[in-house]
Amino acid sequence: MHFSASIGRDTLHDVQALSSERDLMTVHPTTPMPGQDLKAEKMPGHWLLARLGKRVLRPGGRQLTCQMIEALNICRSDAVIEFAPGLGDTARLTLQRNPASYTALERDKDAAALVQKLLQGSGQRCVLGLAENTGLPDASATVVYGEAMLSMQTPQQKCGIVREAYRLLKPGGRYGIHELCLIPNNLDERTKLEIQNELATVIHHGTRPLTAAEWQGLLESEGFMVQTQAQAPMHLLEPRRMIQDEGVIGALRFAFNLLCNREARRRVLAMRQVFSKHRGHLAAIMIVGQKTEVSH
Repeated sequence: MHFSASIGRDTLHDVQALSSERDLMTVHPTTPMPGQDLKAEKMPGHWLLARLGKRVLRPGGRQLTCQMIEALNICRSDAVIEFAPGLGDTARLTLQRNPASYTALERDKDAAALVQKLLQGSGQRCVLGLAENTGLPDASATVVYGEAMLSMQTPQQKCGIVREAYRLLKPGGRYGIHELCLIPNNLDERTKLEIQNELATVIHHGTRPLTAAEWQGLLESEGFMVQTQAQAPMHLLEPRRMIQDEGVIGALRFAFNLLCNREARRRVLAMRQVFSKHRGHLAAIMIVGQKTEVSH
């Protein structure tokens, strides 16, 4: 995997364009990484990439995340809830906008501990819980979002999580998602199943992405009016995207860690092979919807 390939002018321009949005998270050395007790061959793919030094784990990269945050229009008066913040990379972007409050909802205790270290202000907290059953009050947020988590859920769980976001939002509140997407909208069921099975095999986690029309239909079925939608290539492990998301030093660090761990290298190459094989049918999608009714 040639992550140390020469950097072209366009790539440097992209890195500079994103530099104002990014501030690499420094993980405290005493803070456990999620899944650290698992061997590389057993670890879910996203935590394996995190162990190797990757900080941006979203399918559309930092650029699509930034588009989602911009479309959500988070401001000082907003009460924000984030589902499954992971390593807290998007949390940092949100906190830069100084919302009135920020609550992260995370099911993994080690990930929650990492995110908690980022939260210094009043009204900022990270709580352990499930996105489909947060236990938080009705209509307690003006913005809810989650990334790269619905794709890993069953159809019933997807509906439950979107329904919970609707419950948490005040009328007029905004809900954002950033997920893996299948293309085109008329992709046949046999190919969908093949992609799901191959992704599950290499990621070691059930993965059930939807088409753009299906993602939009999911939000609309739970009462949201879709306002914004954008797509990006699924280039999570491509060198250009790696540099855009991690910076040159971060990308080289990831490559070095990969070279030093044969089992991790085998798994990452297997993931990249599946992503490349299905590149014509895999993308990333960002959608923002609005809660328009008082009740649903």
